Amino acid sequence: MMKFMEVIKMDLTSVYAIATAIGVIVLAVTEVLKKAFNIKKRWVPLTALLLGMLIGVAAAPIHEASLAQLLWGGGIAGLMASGAFDAAKTALSREGDKDDEAK
Repeated sequence: MMKFMEVIKMDLTSVYAIATAIGVIVLAVTEVLKKAFNIKKRWVPLTALLLGMLIGVAAAPIHEASLAQLLWGGGIAGLMASGAFDAAKTALSREGDKDDEAK
């Protein structure tokens, strides 16, 4: 029970810092994996989530955060990376549609 309470009381600033630091890495690696292994669209968010958690845990030797913080930060980075790419792609495609309509 004590371990669970320690996880609940973790410092979210560390989690956000971890997510910010590895978010770009997760985005890039996810895109490479998506192209290299032809991952279907519906599996990309799950791939990014798991990859983020894996990279978060891999950062343990260079970061003083707990394993729980690294997992949370990596998971947030993975979800952020998949959402950010889709949002940017949608925004850019809509801008292109508006430019075409104006002509």
